[in-house]
Amino acid sequence: MGDCKPLGFLLGLPFALLALVLSIVGTLIWLIGTILSCLCPCCVCCAALANFAVDIVQLPVRILRWFIDEIPC
Repeated sequence: MGDCKPLGFLLGLPFALLALVLSIVGTLIWLIGTILSCLCPCCVCCAALANFAVDIVQLPVRILRWFIDEIPC
């Protein structure tokens, strides 16, 4: 069967839902950071805030992949 881990997906769903909530928060932070960096381009911290928010948005996929990789087949 190779790399098939069907239960890993089902067991990882609660973690993915938690990460999805975090990604929604990250999206809101990204929007605020983008708007602030457009209003004041000299503000470097807003760009760092937007980059941090992008990492939070990518979190659900990372968590789900990590969880599936940890389950032995």
